[in-house]
Amino acid sequence: MSGSLRGNVGKKDAKAQRNAGKVPCVIYGGKEQVHFSADEVSFKPILYTPNTHLININVDGKEYLTVLQDVQSHPVSDKILHADFLQLNPEKPVIISVPIRVTGTSPGVLRGGKLVKKFRKLKIKALIQHLPDEIEVSISELDLNQSFRVSDLKLDNVEFLDIPTGIIVTVLSTRNVEPAAPGK
Repeated sequence: MSGSLRGNVGKKDAKAQRNAGKVPCVIYGGKEQVHFSADEVSFKPILYTPNTHLININVDGKEYLTVLQDVQSHPVSDKILHADFLQLNPEKPVIISVPIRVTGTSPGVLRGGKLVKKFRKLKIKALIQHLPDEIEVSISELDLNQSFRVSDLKLDNVEFLDIPTGIIVTVLSTRNVEPAAPGK
């Protein structure tokens, strides 16, 4: 993504930027805040995905490694009004939400149970080089009325910040559940 520095920072300037198809943005977390504007179309691959992206932003020839922290949208038109980026430092851990991908086939679901996802993303803390694109949760061992919790996750160099007893996915029993086969 590339942008250009904003000369003025204020309501009038921000409104003029938006009318020109630009989004007023700020990068913080470094030595100083960088106010810039970027084309609205450059946000499409960043916003309309469940994944979390590390974003290289080029502002007047200077590179910043960032992650999108917050976006404000118009309540009616959904037009992007403002974006905040957090500048990343390779030596400091970053706190970020990462999407969960459920894999495998649950024996409980095959017998008629209902798979319920409680989390879409998990909050983690890690250095940039250890950040996963997604967190994989295998449900191959989940039978009826069993759950996979945050505490069941193990990932090297990653600290999970959500409550350890939080249920990520569970298989609930339903009325049309097939009884377990004899011997199980």
